[in-house]
Amino acid sequence: MKSTCHRLLAVLLLALSLPLAAAPVLLDRIVAVVDNGVITQYELSRRVERTLRQLALQRTPAPPRHLLERQVLERMITERILLKLAADTNIRIDGPQLDRALTRIAQQNNLPLDQFRRALEQEGVDFNDFREQVRNEMIITRLREREVDSKVVVTEAEIDNYLANVSQDAGRQTEYLLAHILVITPEGASPEQLQRLRARAEKALAELKAGADFNQVSAAYSDAQNALQGGVLGWRTEGQLPTLFVGAVRDLAIGGLTPVLKSSNGYHILKLLDKRGKDVPTIIQQTRARHILIKTNEIVSDADARNRLRLLRERIVNGEDFAQLARLHSDDLSAAKGGDLGWLSPGDTVPEFERAMDALKPGEVSEPIQSPFGWHLIQVLERRDQDITQERRRFEARQAIRARKAEEAFEDWVRQIRDRAYVEYRLED
Repeated sequence: MKSTCHRLLAVLLLALSLPLAAAPVLLDRIVAVVDNGVITQYELSRRVERTLRQLALQRTPAPPRHLLERQVLERMITERILLKLAADTNIRIDGPQLDRALTRIAQQNNLPLDQFRRALEQEGVDFNDFREQVRNEMIITRLREREVDSKVVVTEAEIDNYLANVSQDAGRQTEYLLAHILVITPEGASPEQLQRLRARAEKALAELKAGADFNQVSAAYSDAQNALQGGVLGWRTEGQLPTLFVGAVRDLAIGGLTPVLKSSNGYHILKLLDKRGKDVPTIIQQTRARHILIKTNEIVSDADARNRLRLLRERIVNGEDFAQLARLHSDDLSAAKGGDLGWLSPGDTVPEFERAMDALKPGEVSEPIQSPFGWHLIQVLERRDQDITQERRRFEARQAIRARKAEEAFEDWVRQIRDRAYVEYRLED
C-alpha cells in the first residue's frame, strides 16, 4: 500500500514540476456536429481502429491515416443521420431480434454464439461494439426497406421488355464481377464542388493505374457503403447493372479499369474482376409442403412455442388432421388453407425452414424447428421435378430490375437525406 502511495505521489510531483507553458493533453474533442448530436475524436478513433483490424484481416493495405479518418467519418455521419431518422419514425430492433441475428451470423461462420464471441474477442473485436454495429445495420436495412425498397415498382411491361431483349435475358446474358468506387456529389453541387470531387475521383484512378491495391484505394476514397470491403458488388447480370456501367465494362478485359464515369449521384470507377456466361437450370425439384407456425412475442416464449408444437405433433402422429390443426393454431396466413404452402422451389423459404423440409420424406412431420419467423411444424406432402424455365426467367427478370432500381433509388435517397441534414466538420486535416 505504501509503495503504491509513493508511486502516486511521485507522479503528482512530476506533473507539478512540468513547466507552466507545457501544452495540455487533449483527451477528447468534437470532430463533427450532426444535426443535434456530435461525433467525438474518441468515437472516430475507435471506429478507425476497428476498420484497420478489418482491413488487416482482409489482408488489405491500409490507406494513409488521414484519408482513412476522413472516409470513416463520412460513413459515421451518414450512419448517424439514418439512425436518427429511424429512431424518429419508431424503427427499433429489440434484444431477442438482435440475438437471433447474431446467432445466424455465428452459424454462418460454423460456430455456436459463445464460441463466435470468443473468436471475435481473440481478434481484438469488442463484442458489445460488434453487437451494436449489427443492431445499427439491421435498423438501417429496415429503414431502407420501408423508405425505398417497398416503393420500387416493377411492371409486367418492364419484365416483358427485359426478356424481349436477348442481351438482357437473365438466362443467357453475361455476368460481371465488379469492384466499385463511388465519389458522391451533393444535390445542387456548384461547379467548383463538382470539379473538386471529380479531381478526387481522378486521383483515385491515377493511383489504381499506378498499381495501387484496389481495396486500399476504395477504403481511402470511396463513399460507397461497401468501401471497406473493397467495393465488390458481387456477380451481377447486365440487367442488374445501370446502363452506364454495362456500356463501360462490356468490352473491358478482366482486371481492366473504366475511366471516371459520371452519373446523377456521383463519379464512379469500376474494375472488372471476372465475367462468365450464365446457364440457368430449367429442371428443379419442387416440394409441396404445409406447416403450422407459432410466433413468439412478449407473451409467448420460445419454450412455450416449442412445447405447443410438440403437443400438436403428437396429436398429428396419433391420427389427427394436420390441416384442421393448422387452421386452429397456426399464426401464418396459410392457416386458412390448412397450412398449405403450395409448391416450393429451392430458395423460396428461409434456410432453416428449407433444411428441415429437405430432410423429410413425403408424409413425414418434422420436430419443432425455429426460423426468424417463429417455430414451425412442417409436413412434406409430395415432391416433383418441374420445368420452370419461363416462370424462373420472369422471376429473375423481376428481381434483377427491382435490385437495379432499388440500388439507384437508395443512393439518391441517402444523398437527399444527407443534404437536408446539418453537418459541421471539425476534423483537422
